[in-house]
Amino acid sequence: MPTWLRATGKWGSVLVLIALVIALIKQIIAFIGFLTFAIKALIVLAFVALILFVGVMVLRTLTKNRRQKE
Repeated sequence: MPTWLRATGKWGSVLVLIALVIALIKQIIAFIGFLTFAIKALIVLAFVALILFVGVMVLRTLTKNRRQKE
């Protein structure tokens, strides 16, 4: 029996299904990795924005107090 006919048999189909499941799992893991990176990046950006906001508020308060003294 030629090998190309053997590959289209029952065991060949099972091996192809296993390969497809493995490829799907790899893609799901990669997508989850991307989502976790995106969430981490959003958290870091939120903290940077918070720190900048606090800095702006401190500078506004300092300039306001200087104007009131004059």
